[in-house]
Amino acid sequence: GSQKAENCREGYQLLINFCDEFQVPYELCGKVIVATDEKEFPQLDLIYERGISNGLNTIRKLNREELVQYEPNVAGIAGIHVPQTGIISYTSVCEELQKQILLLGGEIHFNEKIVKIEHNHGINIVTESSSYSGKLFVNCCGLYSDKIAQLDNQADDLKIIPFRGEYYMLKPEKSSLVRNLIYPVPDPNFPFLGVHFTRMIGGGVEAGPNAVFAFKREGYKKTDFSWDETWDSLSFAGFRKVALKYWKTGLGEFYRSYSKSAFTHALQKLIPSISEDDLIPGGSGVRAQACSIDGSLLDDFKIIKSRNTIHVVNAPSPAATSSLAIGKRIAQESLALLT
Repeated sequence: GSQKAENCREGYQLLINFCDEFQVPYELCGKVIVATDEKEFPQLDLIYERGISNGLNTIRKLNREELVQYEPNVAGIAGIHVPQTGIISYTSVCEELQKQILLLGGEIHFNEKIVKIEHNHGINIVTESSSYSGKLFVNCCGLYSDKIAQLDNQADDLKIIPFRGEYYMLKPEKSSLVRNLIYPVPDPNFPFLGVHFTRMIGGGVEAGPNAVFAFKREGYKKTDFSWDETWDSLSFAGFRKVALKYWKTGLGEFYRSYSKSAFTHALQKLIPSISEDDLIPGGSGVRAQACSIDGSLLDDFKIIKSRNTIHVVNAPSPAATSSLAIGKRIAQESLALLT
């Protein structure tokens, strides 16, 4: 019943259709969700029930013997197989979207910071180098979506808090340890999934991520730092409540960030034969996580509408899978606002 569930179901099929039409490579390889302790069984059962409720009728529960038929190297004692899961290069998806936008007469401008939103007869967006006028403005600005919404006097009760996720890659000769995707049973007391293994569409296997507070909104490296943006996060009452609630888990995530052995140990929970020498540094990403003033991390999509603006202020995973459905919804709501 969540926006996540509804948009993910529709967006999944829209994305497959898009890739088929424009020949973007993907593979529906399936994944396993792995329980390594009996204490995880209730949460595993809940995931299974939600999957069935969301129309994934072909998912199946696995015992230990069935689990190793899919992933021979896992240490799990039970699991779920999800055949609908696929892999794709989302860079390729975005490149094709860009191509189609331009073919349809759209324009794309990069590296223009928005400094003001003016409401006159329509709406005027002022950037550091130009200005744009129109009837409607849609804000899908990710890490800065809250800042843009607040220029429009919206979303004053939340803040985007950046969390960096760091990855390792398995050495090529160790890629055979993972056939497709291996996920842990998520901890319901923590808002992030935990480390997992993902076979990439272009080859190789990604391992991770952790989830550490980033000291800059676009802080993709450990050394990236912005005093203004760090203070902006730390001074927000909602984030201080989150930090107080999750401080122990947060320290563990930072420890894994700076300790390869600790990161390896977390991966060994799923595949015990993984060693430090099997891992080479990978990339990183920054999650734009909305935090409310009451100290909760928003788990569902959040879209705010006013008379001629639409602000997408929270779009956590599975936003990529859901993206075309979110776009369809925004298009419908845009037409409604314009008529």
